[in-house]
Amino acid sequence: MRKVLGAVAAMMLLGCGGSTRPEAQAVDGLELKQESGAVTGRFAQAGAEASFSSKQVEEGVYRIEVRQNGMSLTGLVDTVNGVSDLDGFGEATGQDTQMLDGDREVLTGLYAALNAQIPAGDAAAPEAKYLRRAVSLWSQHPTSVELQRTVMGEQGRGYTMLCSYAKCNGAWTGSCGGSYNWYSYAKHDCQHGGFDLAKNQQIAQLGDHTTCGGDEFYMSGTTWVCGEPDHWSRPKVMGICFGRCGGGCGGDTQYTLDATNHDGCVRNGHALASAYCDDQFVSASDDEMFAGNCY
Repeated sequence: MRKVLGAVAAMMLLGCGGSTRPEAQAVDGLELKQESGAVTGRFAQAGAEASFSSKQVEEGVYRIEVRQNGMSLTGLVDTVNGVSDLDGFGEATGQDTQMLDGDREVLTGLYAALNAQIPAGDAAAPEAKYLRRAVSLWSQHPTSVELQRTVMGEQGRGYTMLCSYAKCNGAWTGSCGGSYNWYSYAKHDCQHGGFDLAKNQQIAQLGDHTTCGGDEFYMSGTTWVCGEPDHWSRPKVMGICFGRCGGGCGGDTQYTLDATNHDGCVRNGHALASAYCDDQFVSASDDEMFAGNCY
């Protein structure tokens, strides 16, 4: 689940609260406080600011809150039963709202900052890990998907792990430098091919392989070409963390079937917030919140 948004539209489309007044701007960066059972802090980026908290409210249950751009994002994550209730609303009105480009830009920056300070994978305290996962999910949230949702995950039913396809801990180095472990297929439905899943497929190499200026490689004939094939018929593709839950290469290492399909949509002629990828995003949400780390 990834295609990190460019910064061009970052402050043009602030979603819910207008711009921050220059005199109120904070110093850019992350302030993070961790104590037993709780993580709190704030994040500032180019005049926008977010505050956040994640607290254990009972065994295995975490209450998460992120406030930014006049929007409150909340989550109650029950890791024991694999259920999370997510919501988002305007702070001034208490009414439902939408996630827009400016909101995603701030959350993408917050997610990257959390990854830099919170230990990777299961080394993170659970309240920090689920904060990171929730922020990642919100940072990719399409405008056309409601923020108020219940996300339920159960391995084998809610999500399918693909750890065995991410060889050498997902890296394309050492003995894995010239070996391939293809996963067929990353698929989605859209207007191309008459909404036929069989025609909108890529044969994806999972893991963090190689990149060309942040883009992918695809096989054209017998040659690897930099870019993204636009709805070709089953091209072989590889790139940065294909099939891995989270924006970019995040702090967790979950490779799943639904995350692979979401990648196959946003990397195959669509943008991150494309409505054509909404169903793949929704299907991958429980993977993001609850799937275990592969390494």
